[in-house]
Amino acid sequence: MVQLNDLTLISQVLILNKKSAFDLLVKKYQGSIRRFFLNQTLGDKELSDDLAQETFIKAYLNLKSFRKMSSFSTWLFRIAYNVFYDYIRSQKETCSMDSAEVQAMHSSNSADSSKKMDVYQSLAVLKEAEKTCITLFYIEDQSIEKIAMITGFAANTVKSHLKRGKEKMAVYLKENGYDG
Repeated sequence: MVQLNDLTLISQVLILNKKSAFDLLVKKYQGSIRRFFLNQTLGDKELSDDLAQETFIKAYLNLKSFRKMSSFSTWLFRIAYNVFYDYIRSQKETCSMDSAEVQAMHSSNSADSSKKMDVYQSLAVLKEAEKTCITLFYIEDQSIEKIAMITGFAANTVKSHLKRGKEKMAVYLKENGYDG
């Protein structure tokens, strides 16, 4: 089977009203979008799935506004970024969680799960902008230029967030028994 590129699929959705073409886009990007949210929410799978679903709904409803000024994946991550920050703003209005509550919510017994939790807890010590840049750069393998387009930060600001985020995570992990 010939794999269709993103622009062809988008054209099929917009011109031919072929919803199955959008399904192919969802299948192509759902893993990376869900992983992005999983790291942003510090491992909350249900919330990550909800936010990913909201991202794809918004992408579908706003597909006509895709102007091809960036790749579809960059545009989609921009929507995901906005969905996450809308969620954060809504949570700040309703409640405030401290890091002890986050740790209690995500505690687990297995060693592998413990290592994941250590990474999530090290992400929890970061500011939201640092966490977003770290997640997009190191986990989603996005370039600094794409992160700048997704977040709206200047490229040098992205670099600063990456540097500070790495330093904070390294300190946290070192203080919690990880060397090197």
